[in-house]
Amino acid sequence: MKVYISVDLEGITGVTDWPETELGNPEHAWASQQMTLETLAACEGAIAAGADEIFIKDAHDDGRNLNISNIPDCATVIRGWTLEPESMMAGIDSSFDAAVFIGYHDAAGSDKSPLAHTMNRDNCWVKINGKIAAEFDLNAYVAAEAGVPVVFVSGDEGICRHAKKMVPEIETVGVKYGVGEATFSMAPKKAVELIRKGVEEGLKKIEKCKLEIPEELVFEANFKEHAHAHRSAFYPGAEQIDEKTVRFVAKSVKEMMTARMFIL
Repeated sequence: MKVYISVDLEGITGVTDWPETELGNPEHAWASQQMTLETLAACEGAIAAGADEIFIKDAHDDGRNLNISNIPDCATVIRGWTLEPESMMAGIDSSFDAAVFIGYHDAAGSDKSPLAHTMNRDNCWVKINGKIAAEFDLNAYVAAEAGVPVVFVSGDEGICRHAKKMVPEIETVGVKYGVGEATFSMAPKKAVELIRKGVEEGLKKIEKCKLEIPEELVFEANFKEHAHAHRSAFYPGAEQIDEKTVRFVAKSVKEMMTARMFIL
């Protein structure tokens, strides 16, 4: 079994404020350590379920957060950015049996996490076909276009509920929830153990987690600054529909994700 693991940082247990997410900031050290432990737990769960090949994408910020010293021999780590439309799912293709998301967070516009955003902090919200979209949505569609189901997600409770609406049978572990600028987080060791078990269980449900891709994908982004919308509207096929909102209609996930590279 071949498993793809995409790892973000804002949804890791305990991570609460932006300085903890920034490479080079002293507060980043412990956050990246816990990110690494949760990733290793996902690997252990995947191997227990029968995985003999694993790809790990360090998918946060500069893509250089994980300590890869102790990753299993069957794993390949993708650090940095390929600068391709797949972004947080770089290298995904039809050879993978399933995908797993670790440390994910709720969408821009959500009040369920002090770190809620979608791809960057410049937008108020992103929608796909009229519904608020998180990074989970974008990446789940990228996986689906390659024929790969997403079977597990961990992160804040907001993204776990969001993922269940999109993929009802997905296995989830909510390691924290947000109130205002605070997070209420479970103990790191407990998070690690639940993730290990959750990934193993999720990989038993591959056939139940297949995601259907709509024939048309209407991608909309509402920005905090009107100038960002003005600039983004120059992408071919994009249109500015009000002072701060840009829309792009795509016929495929690849087309949508390519537009996203330049609009967001």
